[in-house]
Amino acid sequence: MKRLPDASRVALLGTSADPPTYGHQALLEGLLTLFPQVITWASNNPIKQHGATLTIRKKMLSALVRAISNPHLQLVQELSSPRTITTLKRAKDLWPTKDLIFIIGSDLTREVPNWVQAKDIMQKANIGIAPREGWPVTSVDIEMLQSLGGEVEILPLKIPATASSKVRNQTVTSDIPKVILPILLKENLYGLSANKKCG
Repeated sequence: MKRLPDASRVALLGTSADPPTYGHQALLEGLLTLFPQVITWASNNPIKQHGATLTIRKKMLSALVRAISNPHLQLVQELSSPRTITTLKRAKDLWPTKDLIFIIGSDLTREVPNWVQAKDIMQKANIGIAPREGWPVTSVDIEMLQSLGGEVEILPLKIPATASSKVRNQTVTSDIPKVILPILLKENLYGLSANKKCG
């Protein structure tokens, strides 16, 4: 069921941003059409090996947020934690009267039950699932999350299947927003440098 936006709702989107892609941009812009306030931050994923430091990934995400240039979108880096439960506790301290919606891509749906304190996570925030191309959400996935005691929303969005890993592993820059590229070149990230042709 599609829910109407109301002023009490805050969408929370943490991302590795390693690097941010057009998929990240589409998701942030899509969330702004659904929620009155969208918060994002760069985070360390404990099951991933990152290609750039958290400081640089935050810098790239900040550049993307500035490029989107919407007053309802903020980067709040102090929410960053490898553990979602810690992030949500910090968010609840910042917005104690708000309804928190923790946003995940549909490709992460089946990972949630394995997160640390998964049931507590579902009690602190609703889960908003953004459908990503190539990763359909099934009724089994929804029931699995609901069994943890939380509320789940399938967001009316279609996020392209761009992948940060493609940039890291294959040095493909076509999925990278133009505002991010100068940072990649300056920092010599993902096999790119100012002296190497992008493409």
